[in-house]
Amino acid sequence: ELVRGWARDPRFYLDQSLVPIFNLLLEPPPFDAVRASAIIAHLRRVPVVLEQARVNLADTAAPAFAAYAVGVLDGLAADLEAAMAALHPVLPPEPARALSAATGSAVAAVASYRQWLTTRMASFAAPAAVGAEAFGYFLHRVALLPYPVAALRTMAGQEWNRAVATEAILQRRAAGSADADLPADLAAHVARAEHDELAVRRFYVERGLLSQPDDLRHYRFAAMPPYVGPLSRLGVTHYTADERRRGDAAVHYVPPIGEDLSYFRRAELRDPRAAIVHEGVHAQQLALSWAHPDPARRRYYDSAPIEGIAFYNEELMLVAGLFDDAPATAEFVANAMRLRSLRVEIDVTLASGMRTLDAAADTLADTVPMDRQTAQEEAAFFAGNPGQGLSYQIGKLQILELLAACQRRPDFDLRALHDRLWREGNVPLVLQRWEVLGTRDQLDEADQLAPDL
Repeated sequence: ELVRGWARDPRFYLDQSLVPIFNLLLEPPPFDAVRASAIIAHLRRVPVVLEQARVNLADTAAPAFAAYAVGVLDGLAADLEAAMAALHPVLPPEPARALSAATGSAVAAVASYRQWLTTRMASFAAPAAVGAEAFGYFLHRVALLPYPVAALRTMAGQEWNRAVATEAILQRRAAGSADADLPADLAAHVARAEHDELAVRRFYVERGLLSQPDDLRHYRFAAMPPYVGPLSRLGVTHYTADERRRGDAAVHYVPPIGEDLSYFRRAELRDPRAAIVHEGVHAQQLALSWAHPDPARRRYYDSAPIEGIAFYNEELMLVAGLFDDAPATAEFVANAMRLRSLRVEIDVTLASGMRTLDAAADTLADTVPMDRQTAQEEAAFFAGNPGQGLSYQIGKLQILELLAACQRRPDFDLRALHDRLWREGNVPLVLQRWEVLGTRDQLDEADQLAPDL
């Protein structure tokens, strides 16, 4: 009701029409009749949803969001057609026969939607910023953050300085060492990732950092299916399963090795652990929370604890010595610390209207630094999802605050604390703090900061 994506953001309707199809494609084969029929049904709904978009956006869309959506839509109709053509041979006979007509209607609707946005762009006038009051409501009433917005920027600035210093020290330490070579081929990359994932699990146990139950699912790399690759702009190409299938291995689909590598893609090609210590943590945390004895705690709540845990884990692995054999990966982890601290500033200034999407992308590209495409994607996503960008850094700082308080206790056990954090990772950290320390001080602070809307 406050962000009003349906009225301001044309990308919202791609999320509602095409992303359900994309998500159904991520589960590994085979495609049974139920899943295939669901894909057909969603394809048939694409024209309906995109027609509704025109009604809802006509007088209220933000031009900055529309420009980004047009970029996402560029070539997307052809990519959807290519993805469904690749899907056709692996479907059961009956839905395979229905696929062509359903695809044709969806492809035409996607192309028409892009044309409509392009034509109407000049008439759009809504601001991209959600505004300070709505942003504050989310931060303090929903995400339950106990820090004023100005304090968030100060905290992030201090973390930026620390990340820059850490990276400079690691660069000096790595002076003279050669960067790791790119893998010879995709099969070698997938095989190394499987080896490294097992090694990371052993590292947790041997260092007394985090329990690894025998039935905890694995995080695997796999070649990008031809029916997923063309639509990869729509989301993260990870299969994470769900509560009913928590034993399924999580799968990270990787494209062919090429020259044009994004910020994160280059790092994981040189060392799969760069992805395993973040996205692999999400996969483990989800599986552990799905097994929670309290069903209410099996559900995702907000990004701060979830992204905070994964970001915290990156530095945990760096400090514990996982990357002592890989200086370039250690540098990347420190550089990613710079990115996550900068995201706080980007998030806050986009939400409040102090920075445009283009200016935010420029800042990310020039300051991290990172490739321009990733920078543009990050800026647009954070503008459309206020509060998500800062969740990495602020969630991590909340975890460190809790750890420091627990460490003073005579019965402190680091692995036990980590086990609890991973299991309870769907619960806001001020509520975890209340349970662990017996004080609701930060929850009260969040209540006092929250505006009444």
